[in-house]
Amino acid sequence: MRKGFEMQRAETDERDRKILTALQADASVPIGRLAEAVHLSVSACWRRIKAMEDSGLIAKRVVLVDRRRANVPTTVFVGIRTSRHSMDWLESFRRAIADIPEIVEAYRLTGEMDYLLRLVVPDVDHYDAVYKQLISRLDFTDITSFIGMEEMKFTTAVPVTYL
Repeated sequence: MRKGFEMQRAETDERDRKILTALQADASVPIGRLAEAVHLSVSACWRRIKAMEDSGLIAKRVVLVDRRRANVPTTVFVGIRTSRHSMDWLESFRRAIADIPEIVEAYRLTGEMDYLLRLVVPDVDHYDAVYKQLISRLDFTDITSFIGMEEMKFTTAVPVTYL
């Protein structure tokens, strides 16, 4: 285990896990209600949240936008293979995807695919426009697209049981 992880694990207790679980479900929960739920005073609860923010365990608080109401109901997963495996190419790829807002996640992988992207778009025509942006910026060996038919599970919450 990394030293930072060991230190975080040792400093995190059941109340912290309950606080994290509650905040991941709704970060706008009033501090008084959260403190009551974890059996702490408001100030003690706030100190714990602040400590988790300061340590980086709580990275940030965000608003989740409903994709359908934002007119981007279509999810497309894009698998990318390249024959170039240099740091220069990797940095070029990072720059190529950085300013495309439809790309909401990007991963470098092991195995047959080199990269996996998740896009949210209004429809297939809009995905095609993003595809054309990508291929105009870099050369790829293969791009494979998968259109999501049904979102069976989606969460932004991470398990806190390992803390």
